[in-house]
Amino acid sequence: MLSRVADNLYWFSRYVRRAENTARLVGVGSLLQLDLPRSVRFAWRPMVDTVGAGDAFAELFPSTGDDASDAEVVRFLLLDERNASSLRSSVDNAREILRGIRDTLPQEVWEAINDLYLYIEANGERGVSRRYRMEFIARIADGCLKVSGLLTANVSRDIGFQFLRLGTAIEQADMTTRIIDAGASGLVTPRNEDDREAFQNMQWMAVLRSLAAYQMYRRHVRQRVSVEHALRFLLQNSEFPRSVQFCLARAQSILPTMPARPGVDRGLNRVVGLIRNADPAHLAAKNPADFMDEIQVHLGTFHAALADGYFCG
Repeated sequence: MLSRVADNLYWFSRYVRRAENTARLVGVGSLLQLDLPRSVRFAWRPMVDTVGAGDAFAELFPSTGDDASDAEVVRFLLLDERNASSLRSSVDNAREILRGIRDTLPQEVWEAINDLYLYIEANGERGVSRRYRMEFIARIADGCLKVSGLLTANVSRDIGFQFLRLGTAIEQADMTTRIIDAGASGLVTPRNEDDREAFQNMQWMAVLRSLAAYQMYRRHVRQRVSVEHALRFLLQNSEFPRSVQFCLARAQSILPTMPARPGVDRGLNRVVGLIRNADPAHLAAKNPADFMDEIQVHLGTFHAALADGYFCG
């Protein structure tokens, strides 16, 4: 397979999964806004930092500071084409990549991506409003899952499919850490310190729900939601498909089916070891956001090794 085609397949699957999880990230804040009493201060600005777009947001909206409104942040995360990681940018990028490699994937995939693109164009501004936001997010998530289902059901299990799977696994691991980061980044400020634990647990319940993980959490953990248990489940559970551990194990199972590149294996093993050795109780007592940043750096290093090994030929 040409390195250019492999690169496009890898990034196509990453952009589709990024679009879905960007919508889910906005869902964390939207669910919390619905659940929290009006007396509790809710800050949207930290969400921009979790996707690594803080500098771009500050440059575009210099007067907002930390008091950015939900409409400004949600529009920036979902629709702003100047934000390279926005939902619209991800879908646009996936669509442009697919336009160039349409002969390698089923026609139904192109139709599904085009439907998503047209839906965002027609309903994006409506989806920013609180009244219709969850409906918009659900529709985007369903559309992205439809693309993933079509790829899984209708694509031959050749080397191209392995690059699709690899892109999905790495992007999901990265976005799960970013959604965890959002849950740990001080979105909620209670007026009374005695209420902090209760609101913190509500915050982590929203994180689980946004990742479609709440029911599986209850099935595996069988305890009330807490920071420690949520972190252990989302980081280290080996059976839930959106957990970081599951995604990295999938990547490990894919690499032996591809041409050997020792640098790629080493990069992946480092981040796997970091996750396996993490202590959720210790992370819960400190600030989990710092650890999430560390994982993201290691995932970036792994991606760089992957690009050097397979896409630069």
